[in-house]
Amino acid sequence: MTTAQAHLRHMADVLDEARRDPSDAVPPESLLSGMQRLVPCDCACFSELDVPTRIHVNEQETPYDNWGGLGWDADLAGYWRWRHQHLQCLWVEGPHAAPEVTQMTDFMPVRELVNLPIYGEALSPFKCIAAVALPTAPGRTRVFQFLREEAKPFSEHEMTTLRLMAPHLYEIYRDAARRRRPPVHLTLRELDVLRCVARGLSTGEIAAQLVVAPSTVRKHLEHAFARLGVSSRTAAVARVFPEAVAV
Repeated sequence: MTTAQAHLRHMADVLDEARRDPSDAVPPESLLSGMQRLVPCDCACFSELDVPTRIHVNEQETPYDNWGGLGWDADLAGYWRWRHQHLQCLWVEGPHAAPEVTQMTDFMPVRELVNLPIYGEALSPFKCIAAVALPTAPGRTRVFQFLREEAKPFSEHEMTTLRLMAPHLYEIYRDAARRRRPPVHLTLRELDVLRCVARGLSTGEIAAQLVVAPSTVRKHLEHAFARLGVSSRTAAVARVFPEAVAV
């Protein structure tokens, strides 16, 4: 078996392990550790962030011993203060019709990054970050990240591995999300309204789209929130559409 064939076999093994994972985590718990074996890094993580409310609705990470006893939570204030400097993170927040892969050095060289406040207050000691951004609802981010302390960027071989794995990561995420979420019972009109919400339309725009009064849209949303057990549009969309709605 050639080196390339062996690597493809390892990729397939990681996916097979994740698909067989009995845990109810979303994505399966074994997926991050498997990806870390394929693309060596100091820490691999997955997160879903609701940007308007600044709530991390889902987080996973592989063990990492260099937090100094603080961990990610200690960095949140600095992250939000300097987030505008984190160009890769702003890219992750953008709309993605399909999984997309990038690394920090696509946006700025390491020597520039380490001199920014975002590095000192939020990203340190990680100088290189590769990301696989998954489709999600407007106002949310859903991303796998692979973080390295070393200043050397991820190689083209490693980035190619992530590009090849990206659609499978998305598939495994969606399958796990469907298994975890109980069935949703909404009326067709409530679903129509939530599809419009997932596209980022306002109440007035939804009313015009569906040819109803704005008050009717608000009433449909109230009923949908009650059925879903949520209190916001973002939460409702995430509950009904675990991936972005392409309409």
